[in-house]
Amino acid sequence: MTAISQGETPAPEGLRFVHLGFGAEAVEYTAAWQEQRRVHAARFADEVPDTCLLLEHRAVYTAGRRTSDDERPLDGTPVVDVDRGGKITWHGPGQLVGYPIQKLPRPVDVVAHVRRLEEALIRVCAEFGVAGTRIEGRSGVWVLGDPVEQRAALGGLNLDFDPRVADEMFDPRLNGPEYAPSNAGQRREDRKLAAIGIRVAKGVTMHGFALNVNPDNTSFDKIVPCGIRDAGVASLANELGREITIAEVLPVVEKHLRDVLEGADLLPRAV
Repeated sequence: MTAISQGETPAPEGLRFVHLGFGAEAVEYTAAWQEQRRVHAARFADEVPDTCLLLEHRAVYTAGRRTSDDERPLDGTPVVDVDRGGKITWHGPGQLVGYPIQKLPRPVDVVAHVRRLEEALIRVCAEFGVAGTRIEGRSGVWVLGDPVEQRAALGGLNLDFDPRVADEMFDPRLNGPEYAPSNAGQRREDRKLAAIGIRVAKGVTMHGFALNVNPDNTSFDKIVPCGIRDAGVASLANELGREITIAEVLPVVEKHLRDVLEGADLLPRAV
């Protein structure tokens, strides 16, 4: 395994990458959140350039502002409520997290920023041979499943009777492993490979993306990931059918983030 360096990745100009911690040095969530706020304030004051914090988190559930009570763990597992958009998700070992802290022209085009992050991660997936894509109305990077009529039946039932099709409040947590988000690949369903949730304050972005490299995706089975009940989660390792490490993926993520974020024509949101 290639060692992951700590500290800053030097660059002559433009986007700066800071490695906060990986593996045994994985970062507790609230510590990373505090560091985000510090860098955000420095970026707003033009004391630092655009900066992307890269790290692994210790295992934690975090809930964005739109999270509903019925999407949280049923067993009382603690959840950290945060000031980003989106809903509930999990962070932990095997997941590469990036927090781009970037000053954008105001009024900020939030959707364009999300699309740029998606584009960078889609390019990362492609470099490893995984066809990541977007799904309209759902942020993040996805692996598309088979058309419904081509999927295998669940529990011996024809998909015409799949309860998720008719019941938007169907709860996979109460219905066994065949409906678990972590098994979406086996069911050949749409599955999310990278989640994105951001916040913009004073024209500067924070929070960002979480790319599932080789995590234990059963951690997602305790929640309704991102509030989505009819799809699941994926990882690069599962899609490729081989071991892959954060150390392998990290420089590829940096390369494509730099290409996309530095090469973008940043425009204010049309009003």
